[in-house]
Amino acid sequence: MSEIEILGSHRVHGGTLTYVRHASAATTTPMRFSIFVPEGEGPFPSLIWLSGLTCTEENFTAKAGAYRAASAHKMIIVAPDTSPRGEGVADDAAYDLGQGAGFYINSTEAPWAPHFQMESYITRDLIAAVDANFPTDPARRGVSGHSMGGHGALTLALKYPDLFKSVSAFAPIVSPTTCDWGRKAFTAYLGADESLWTAHDACCLIAAGAGKSFDDILVDQGLGDNFLENQLRPERLEAAAAEAGVKVTVRRQPGYDHSYFFMASFIDDHVAFHAARL
Repeated sequence: MSEIEILGSHRVHGGTLTYVRHASAATTTPMRFSIFVPEGEGPFPSLIWLSGLTCTEENFTAKAGAYRAASAHKMIIVAPDTSPRGEGVADDAAYDLGQGAGFYINSTEAPWAPHFQMESYITRDLIAAVDANFPTDPARRGVSGHSMGGHGALTLALKYPDLFKSVSAFAPIVSPTTCDWGRKAFTAYLGADESLWTAHDACCLIAAGAGKSFDDILVDQGLGDNFLENQLRPERLEAAAAEAGVKVTVRRQPGYDHSYFFMASFIDDHVAFHAARL
């Protein structure tokens, strides 16, 4: 069994929210996540939530208001931290690189490679720890996320359809190879060879044939989001999906910005979307 340390727990909407720390072989650091488990014996379907730049496991947990819907749909929700942290872990003064900005990829470049292995952490260590210690049904797992985490949700679902049976995102970075956030992170973590970047770009993955196993990919995008035109550009995802014959539903929500107020407004729809497919 993957050993875990319980840091705290709370009763909420009839279920239990637990904060967990465990050792990750991928990052070679302790990692943290929160997990909501509804009342009952299970096994339950589960949803992994991937947060955005600067976030920890706490942002979604405290701000999204997801657990009433999760309780109603009898769904586990797991929210991991966004990067390795701690003494000896590389960092950068900027908010969009280093700790809090793991981009859910495996770094190959110094000084990031020893610890920034977030793709392997999510798809291997996190799932193993959750499945070994909580009443999940491994055959019924979805993934969602916001911004950088929306990028992570899309790319990991597209690359690992055996692990994830449903996928959605809020304001995702759909084409990191063509926006400043992604290009900065990929240059640092993966190096200057841009041909290596396409394996971590949702638009490129769909163009290469991924995504056919999903009946729909749900994306919500606020039209009041100040990152919409320069960093997010959901029309690129729509174009790639249309060309490849993959169904993507982008709902454009007037007035909503990039904050958790946006997610709190539509999270019930996303939980229901995953519940219907899991």
